[in-house]
Amino acid sequence: MSDAPTTSDGLRVFKPKPSLPPPPATTGVIGWMRFNLFDGIGSSITTVIGLLLLGFLAISFYEWAFVRGVWEAASRQECRLSPTEFGTCWAGVEFWFTRFIYGRYPDAEIWRLDLMAIVFIAWMAPLWAPKVTAKVMVGLSAILVFPFMAGYFFLGGDRNWFMAIMVAVSMTWFAGTMIHVAACLLTGKGLGHWIITLSGFSSRDDRTHKYPLLMAAVVAFGIVYFVIQSWQLPIVGTNHWGGLFLTLVISGIGIASALPAGIVLALGRRSEMPVIRVMCVTFIELFRSVPLITILFMATTMFPLFLPEGVVFNKLASAIVAVCLFSAAYMAETVRGGLQAIPKGQYEAAEAMGLGYWQSMGLIIMPQALKLMIPNIVGSFIGLFKDTTLVSIIGLFDLLGMISAISQDPQWIGLHHEPLFTAALIYFIGCLAMSKYSQHLERKLGAGDRR
Repeated sequence: MSDAPTTSDGLRVFKPKPSLPPPPATTGVIGWMRFNLFDGIGSSITTVIGLLLLGFLAISFYEWAFVRGVWEAASRQECRLSPTEFGTCWAGVEFWFTRFIYGRYPDAEIWRLDLMAIVFIAWMAPLWAPKVTAKVMVGLSAILVFPFMAGYFFLGGDRNWFMAIMVAVSMTWFAGTMIHVAACLLTGKGLGHWIITLSGFSSRDDRTHKYPLLMAAVVAFGIVYFVIQSWQLPIVGTNHWGGLFLTLVISGIGIASALPAGIVLALGRRSEMPVIRVMCVTFIELFRSVPLITILFMATTMFPLFLPEGVVFNKLASAIVAVCLFSAAYMAETVRGGLQAIPKGQYEAAEAMGLGYWQSMGLIIMPQALKLMIPNIVGSFIGLFKDTTLVSIIGLFDLLGMISAISQDPQWIGLHHEPLFTAALIYFIGCLAMSKYSQHLERKLGAGDRR
């Protein structure tokens, strides 16, 4: 029989267990170190051994990289013949650094890549400005419209009628976005408000406000289209693209297309329509069952064999399509896992409110699922960013391909460690930035809170 006390009517009374004593004070540096690093003999010994090991590694790296490093030399042989004991040959990395970033892109045209990088940063920066309105439109335009302007600046050459229109649209949209941001920061009102006010439509019915906006957009587009009609950039073939620039192009397009394509595939896999469900399941399982390098070889080697004679598909475009399809299949399973994590009551609540399928998905289910999937989504993005190194196997000189090329240069033959360390540092910075931003989103959206 239990010794628990009972009431007069025979019911047991359960007393809560006493809570554990509070931990020692951890305020301040001394308290934090005592509680986390020197909490007992075993913890203290482990901490001391770890600090000694880290100190030894730090001193060894500093001596190898800086004390015995050679920063000025015309060849690797000159590095080896330096007066000091030979450690590292950073002169080769410095000599090839431009190629690491831009590949074999002509030096006289590198300004085009730098300009597009600045434009993209300026286009995305308003998303973090509190006073800017219409951020969804700004973000979508940066993803959907910017690639047309960037693609022409990267490639150059003649523009067909479609590209001429889209380049003018992208330039007009970017100019309008910058004016809108300036208006929000200076006056607190967006560009649309000022267009409607200055046109005299502010006192009219709200349904008529779209007319001055459309008129202003058409006039701005016509001016930009007329200005750039006779303007043309020298063509730079994709065979000259390389380095970190090519890595960012492939991974950027893959990341931008993976999430929306993954959402569509995940919803299709959960669909009640057998044909759509079978097609999505087949696509997902097919691309998840083979490695990325196999898909790259199929896209660049086997697929051209099925094309009509005389039709040549660009190798870079084939690789980008392969990466997009591969990443979409993996993202679909990530999204499906997030959808399954949403309680069934949320679906029932959406139905009780009278919302349709797409309304409930867009307003209730998907926002919650995406918030829960932030770590997995960013993990997939980081993996995709690193997996782009596989394109070097099919003859594309991405960052890893350019790193490998330096060791084959007769002037710097045999130089391996320093370029690989540089590439590792670049990948580490990129992956760390995505990871930190993922943690920021989790804290901001409360994705890591206990429910």
